[in-house]
Amino acid sequence: MTKYTLIATSAMGLESIVAAEVRQLGYECQVENGKVIFQGDESAIARANLWLRTADRVKVLVGEFKAYSFDELFEQTKKLPWENYLPEDAEFPVQGKSVKSKLYSVSDCQSIVKKAIVERLRMHYNRTSWLEESGSLFKIEVALHKDVATITLDTSGQGLHKRGYRVGQGEAPLKETLAAALIQLTTWNADRPFVDPFCGSGTITIEAALIGQNIAPGFNRDFLAEEWPWISADVWNKARMEAEDLAKYDQPLDILGTDIDHRMIEISKENALEAGLGDLVKYKQMQVRDFHSDKQYGVIVGNPPYGERLGERKEVERMYEEMGRAFKQLDTWSVYMMTSHEGFEQFYGKQATKKRKLFNGFIKTDYYQYWGKRPPRKR
Repeated sequence: MTKYTLIATSAMGLESIVAAEVRQLGYECQVENGKVIFQGDESAIARANLWLRTADRVKVLVGEFKAYSFDELFEQTKKLPWENYLPEDAEFPVQGKSVKSKLYSVSDCQSIVKKAIVERLRMHYNRTSWLEESGSLFKIEVALHKDVATITLDTSGQGLHKRGYRVGQGEAPLKETLAAALIQLTTWNADRPFVDPFCGSGTITIEAALIGQNIAPGFNRDFLAEEWPWISADVWNKARMEAEDLAKYDQPLDILGTDIDHRMIEISKENALEAGLGDLVKYKQMQVRDFHSDKQYGVIVGNPPYGERLGERKEVERMYEEMGRAFKQLDTWSVYMMTSHEGFEQFYGKQATKKRKLFNGFIKTDYYQYWGKRPPRKR
């Protein structure tokens, strides 16, 4: 099998978590801003798409070079072995972006890269006429950063956060990839109780159940590269069989999602059912101030309202105070809250053990971590 340079793209601040997942799959990697780079064959493309919980996409690096002029961009792109990737009838739109580069016109860069690929393919396939582009889809991206052009092929299609289970959502749904990262930044494992007191459409609780039973997050969807002739159906079948073999469907879980809004509770239940986890995750309408538990060593993960809108701030601050009082009783539990409200600790009534900067979309947030007691070791 051919070795490729693969790039798992990542939201800012999540690179180290994506890298840990890549290593867990058995691939050495290097971390850069917004991406994790590793080597792998066709099966690595399938396995990375199926298993990476916190990456945005998996791309194949076709080439990287300096380009200060449109001529250089054209000639260097044309030199790349496009016939190894694109069949004669390939459909290949080109997307682009440019940051701090002399070639700042993205539309011009896109059309030059497209022309260069067309010329290379016409020579290789002995075509005098235009290419029909009636076959499989190959999404190409040219990204210019400080005059270095990076040209990639997107293997994922829809972003990896699209798991395929979300049939309904609230106003500001949390991305599944970020929800999975929030859980992976905790001390939770499948033997401990797990609660999301602001469950919204159920994303954090569903991601916790997938992690708890070691279910591949991409098990329920298709990927763009499944249509490509140079990755056989057998590669994808083997990757899916591996995912099936590694899933722990009989692992018992204690996962609860609560929300003040009864409509969100119904949406959460529907989404959990769609993910095949309807019996595993419990949902209950409840205000956070009413939460209590006799269980020990649980983990609470939440994405509460931030109070960004005028008029909501006072109400949100009062809710943080109520939450602090309710959770004070849970002396063996660990609590993890993500919010953009800079006064969170003051209203919650306790300083976090640790804070981590994360982005929820374009909103800069802090992830406040309150570590509870460690559960006793099992003999």
